[in-house]
Amino acid sequence: MFDKLDDLVRRFEEIMNELNEPDVANNQERFRRLMKEQSNLTPIVEAYGEYKKCGQDITDSLAMLEEENDEEMREMLKEELADAKKRVAELEQKLKILLLPKDPNDDKNVVVEIRAGAGGDEAALFAAEIYRMYVHFAEGRRWKIETVEAEEIGIGGMKSVTFMITGTGAYSVMKYESGVHRVQRVPETESGGRIHTSTITVAVMPEAEEVDVQIDEKDIRIDVMRASGNGGQCVNTTDSAVRLTHYPTGIVVYSQTEKSQLQNKAKAYALLRAKLYDIECQKAHDAEAEARRSQIGTGDRSEKIRTYNFPQGRVTDHRINLTLYKLDKVMNGDIQEIIDACIAADQAAKLAKMSEN
Repeated sequence: MFDKLDDLVRRFEEIMNELNEPDVANNQERFRRLMKEQSNLTPIVEAYGEYKKCGQDITDSLAMLEEENDEEMREMLKEELADAKKRVAELEQKLKILLLPKDPNDDKNVVVEIRAGAGGDEAALFAAEIYRMYVHFAEGRRWKIETVEAEEIGIGGMKSVTFMITGTGAYSVMKYESGVHRVQRVPETESGGRIHTSTITVAVMPEAEEVDVQIDEKDIRIDVMRASGNGGQCVNTTDSAVRLTHYPTGIVVYSQTEKSQLQNKAKAYALLRAKLYDIECQKAHDAEAEARRSQIGTGDRSEKIRTYNFPQGRVTDHRINLTLYKLDKVMNGDIQEIIDACIAADQAAKLAKMSEN
C-alpha cells in the first residue's frame, strides 16, 4: 500500500509541475484532464501527508519519553503518543478506503426513472412522493433537476416519471437508490382502515456521453407529436413532444417537458444514451457476479431495498439492516444518513474482499 501511495505522491507532484507550465492553459482538454486528476489525488496526498506527520510525532514522543524524567511531562507525552497512535490507525483506514478502485461512473450526472408497481393508484401516489423526496434531496445539495417525462394520474400520483440530476458526484450518491421501494400505510381511499402494501421501482442510470454510446441513426425512428397533460402556452398546441424508438433493443423514450422540439429531442437522445449505456453496465455486472454481490444493492433492480412504514413512522433499509424513526424527514428529502450508511457498508464489504485476496 505504501509503495502505491509514494507513487501517487510522485504523480501528484508531476501534475502540479505540468499545471505550472505557461502553455498548459492553451490546451483545454489537457488542462481539464490534469485538473481532474489533481482533484482525485488531493485527498489521498493530504491524508498520506498527515499519516506520515503522525508517524513522525510517534517517533519523536517515544524519543522524548526515553530522555524525560519529569513525571508531569511524561504524562503529557504519553497522552500525545496515544492521540497520535489513534490518529494513525484512523488515517490508515481512511487511506485504504481512498485507494479502493473507483467506479468510473461516480462523477457522472444521473437519469432517474421511477415507476409505480403493485398497488394501483396508491403506488402511483407513492411514486410521486418519492419523486418529490429526491427533488428536495437534490435541491439541498444544489444539484439541478430536469424532468424528462411524467405520466400523471388525476389524483396527484405518477405512473412513471423520468428526470435528470446534474451535479458533482451525483451517481456516486444516487446509485444506492436503485431497487424496489415498498410503502406500508392506510390509503386515503381505504374506508376500513386496513394497512396496504404497495411498491415502486427506482432505476438510477449514469448519464452517457456520445463517446460512451454510439447510436446509429438508421436504428432510430423519430416521431413528433403534441404534448399531453398539463402544460403552459405552446406546449400542448405545437408538435413539440418527441418519441424515439430504438429498433435493436425495442427501447422507446419520450420527452415532452420543453416547448421546443429540438430541446425535447436532445433530452430524448440523452435518455436513450443513458438506457443503452445502462444495459452495457448491467452486462458487465452480470459478467462479474461475485463482485456484484459484494456491492450494497447497486446492481439488482428487482431487489427490495427499503420499506417506508407510515403507521410506525419508520424507514428500514433491508440491505444494511438500518431502521430510522424519522419518516417525515426522510420523505422531505433527508436521506443522507441512509446513503452514508450504504456507502460505509459498501466500502467495508470491498475492504473485506481485498483482505481475503
